[in-house]
Parts: sequence; C-alpha cells; structure tokens
Amino acid sequence: MKNHNHPHDVHDNREAFEPAHPERFAAAQKSTWVSIVINLVLTFLQIVGGFFSHSQALMADGLHSLSDLLSDVLVLFANRHGNRHADANHPYGHARVETAATLILGVFLAALGVGLLVTAALRLQHPGELHAVNPVALAVALVALIAKEGMFRYMMAVAKRVRSQMLVANAWHARSDAASSLVVVVGIGGNLLGYTFLDMVAAAVVGVMIGRMGGKLALEALSELIDTGLDAEEVAAIRQTLLDTHGVRGLHDLRTRKMADNALVDAHILVDPRISVSEGHYIAETARNAVLDKHHVLDVMVHIDPEDDMQSKHNVHLPSRPDLLVQLGECFSDVNFVDYRVVFHYLDGKVDAELYLPVNRQSQAQAAELQARCDKLVEHDPVFRSIYIHSQHAQE
Repeated sequence: MKNHNHPHDVHDNREAFEPAHPERFAAAQKSTWVSIVINLVLTFLQIVGGFFSHSQALMADGLHSLSDLLSDVLVLFANRHGNRHADANHPYGHARVETAATLILGVFLAALGVGLLVTAALRLQHPGELHAVNPVALAVALVALIAKEGMFRYMMAVAKRVRSQMLVANAWHARSDAASSLVVVVGIGGNLLGYTFLDMVAAAVVGVMIGRMGGKLALEALSELIDTGLDAEEVAAIRQTLLDTHGVRGLHDLRTRKMADNALVDAHILVDPRISVSEGHYIAETARNAVLDKHHVLDVMVHIDPEDDMQSKHNVHLPSRPDLLVQLGECFSDVNFVDYRVVFHYLDGKVDAELYLPVNRQSQAQAAELQARCDKLVEHDPVFRSIYIHSQHAQE
C-alpha cells in the first residue's frame, strides 16, 4: 500500500505561476532585488575605479561583483519557477530548479576564480611591470567591503526566516564577497605602502576565494541532484517518529533524499497481518502525517508490510486468488465456495485461508466436519498452511 500527497495534479496557467510558498517567494524576490541594485553599483565603481587607479585587485573584485549580479538574475529565475505548485509533469513540485540554479552558479564561480588566479599568476611573473595604485582605489574598496558585509547580514536574516537553501547559499556568497573585499583593501593598502606586488597577490587571493566558494556550492548541489540522503541524526529522528505511531510493529527500508530545503521520505512499516486493509491504510496515514508534522519533509510514501519481507520467505511464487479458489474447489468438490467470503493471507511463503460460511444452527456439525477435512488437507499441502472455517448465522 503506497500513499502519496499530490494536492494539485492539474493546474491552469494562472495557478501554475502562483508560488507554493508565497512568503518565501516574496522575501526572496525583495532580497534579490536589493542585491541586484547594490552589485550593479559596486560593479561600476570597482571596475571603473580599478581601471583608472591601476588596481588589478579592485578590478578582480569588480568582476566578482559582476558575477554576483549575474547570479542574482539566475536566483530570480529559479525563485519564480522553483516555487510553483506541483503539476502533472512535476508531481513533487519544482524545488529542484533551485538546486539546478545553485549548481550553475557554483560552476560559474569556480571558472571565474580559476581565470582570475591564472591571470594574476601570469602578471606576477613580471614584477617590473607592476605599478603603484591611486589612493582612490582604497576608498572604493572600503565602500565595497562595508556594502557587502551589510548585504550578507541582511540576506542571511531573510534566508533563516523563510528557510530557503538557495537564499542561504546566496547570503554566504555575499559573505565571501565581503572577505574578498577585505583582502583587496589589504592588498591596495600594501601597494600604497610601497609593496606594489601586493595588489596582484590580492587579485590572486580573490580568485582562489571565488573558485573555492563556487566549487563548494557546485558539489553540494550535485550531491542533492544524485539523491543524497539526509544526515544520520535526522534519519534517526524520522525513524523514531514512525516507530512511535500506534500500530507500527517495525520498520525497514527507510530512505530519504534532499529536495532543495525539503526532503522526500519513503519507508516500509510492519503491521499486524490480520487487520483489515482499511486499518492498515489508517496506520500508514497516521505515520505519514506524524512525519510531515514533526520534520521538514515535503512528502512521505509509506508501504505497508504484513511481515518483515527482509527476513521472511517471498510470496510472489504463490498462486493468485482465482487459482487458490480453483484449488479449493478441486479438493472439496461438494462445497460451493460461491457462498463463502474467503480471506487469504500470504505470509512467510505460504497461504493462510479464512472461510466465512453463513449457516444455520443445525449445520454446526457440518462446519466442524469441514474444518476437520481442511486440517487434514493442509498437513502436506505445498501452498496452504492453514484453512479455518468461520461459522455464522444466515442473514435474513
């Protein structure tokens, strides 16, 4: 038995672009636009200021700000499309759009960092061609440092409030920008003190920092795209929640996988094999809702097992209901099984059968005689382990 939660199987065009999490969507849009404006201004100031003040470090930091500007545009796209509701083609929603955007951002930053590092290394091979920078570069670098640190604090506060993985990544990206701007301030300051090579060294360090952050983001996103599970502590907590559900006797095959800032869970739970299908379904729904309520999980799929199929014998080789009824009819040719309500239990490689026959009080002896015949049959039968006759009064 499998339980799914697909609240919206089909949406019209208007609903397709309504965010599934309006608060998160609005917060991400606002914070990203703030970042776009700041990075647009900083890109202009740093590249132009670095060019005219002869500071390679400041220009490298300007390219860093330009990459932030481009990544912010990517975030806007991912935030819009990643927050759409589930639909027929994407039954689990569009959260992986955020993951894909993070991967693209990470690869782009890694490539940019390597490019800046190589360029700085080539320039350092000719120290005689390095020049002192203009003091204006130091002022621009200080402005950039203050702006980027302030942006980090603002974006991290928003990300924590709405619990968005992508916004957290973007906030730490802003912190890496602030760190790189600090390195640039030190490099320009050293250049102004007479150590002209420090400006180029700062440019190389900025390249390393950009590349390292990009590689980290790309690896984390790739890990999620290949369905890496949750950490051991969270999996253990989910396991305990399932086991605490009334009616759950055991648990195996608990699997998890990340999906943006949520997770998907599926598990096999063991229940009493003699209960009804509806009660088993009720236990599964109860277990599922408990996980959804207590953990940051997008969806839970629960499979009901009447026995531990990791240890018990397999039942797939056994005959199906029509074949079992034919077999019973051949063994008891004088009994009309059309009058019976027959329940089959497939357990541990054999079948237990329960036969309910409406009889009057005078047929109790006949039922006892039939039960004795059934007991004799199952002694050496390769399929049936037990057959039990339930007698009840005829319904008027």
